[in-house]
Parts: sequence; C-alpha cells; structure tokens
Amino acid sequence: MKLLICDDDPMTLKALEFQFKKDGYAILKAINGKEARQMLDNNGDIDLVVTDLYMPMINGLELVTYIRKTMKSKIPILILTRANVEDSILHAFELGANDYLTKPFNLEEMSIRVKHLLKK
Repeated sequence: MKLLICDDDPMTLKALEFQFKKDGYAILKAINGKEARQMLDNNGDIDLVVTDLYMPMINGLELVTYIRKTMKSKIPILILTRANVEDSILHAFELGANDYLTKPFNLEEMSIRVKHLLKK
C-alpha cells in the first residue's frame, strides 16, 4: 500500500514517514499541495492521502477538491489540522475528506485511523 503525506512542516513529515514505514507502507512525501497534486497525477496507485489543512500554494481544502472533483477519485483522505478550526474541518468533510486528526497527534492513533480507512 502506498500513502501520500503532505505537510509543510518538515518535522511532521518526518514523524509520519517514520511511523508509516514502520507500519509497512510505501511513502510519497510532499511539502505543499502543489507538489502533492503532481504526485497524484504521476502515481495512479496511491491508496490514501494524509494532508495538512493549511499549506502554501495549494491548501488541504483545495487538494481534497482536486482529488474528489477533478480526479473523481474515492481514495481515503485524512486531514491534519491545528486546534480551533472547526469550520474548516466541517468544510473538508463537505468536500469529501474521510477523517481528521488535530495536531499535535498521537502516532499510534494515526496508525489505527489509517488502517481503518484502508479497510473501507
């Protein structure tokens, strides 16, 4: 299984990469939504996307819209966000996101949520 993780915080990317590799997944990393979109276009075998909500160039909401409306893909999308952005989280769900975690998050909880999303 291949996961695309997208976050403009290098520490978050590194932590997610470490955990997901430990869980046995192949990883693609993007530091912004534009890079993530290019990876989605060039890798037809991505099984799940984990993306930050707020990033430069293309944000997480725009990335969700791209995946659902432009690509017409049903791949699971898990949103990462800071606390106190309830409106943005609700909007992400309306656009087609499947789940979210608030930063800072527990890596074990992240693993469980990813496994659950991949089983659907």
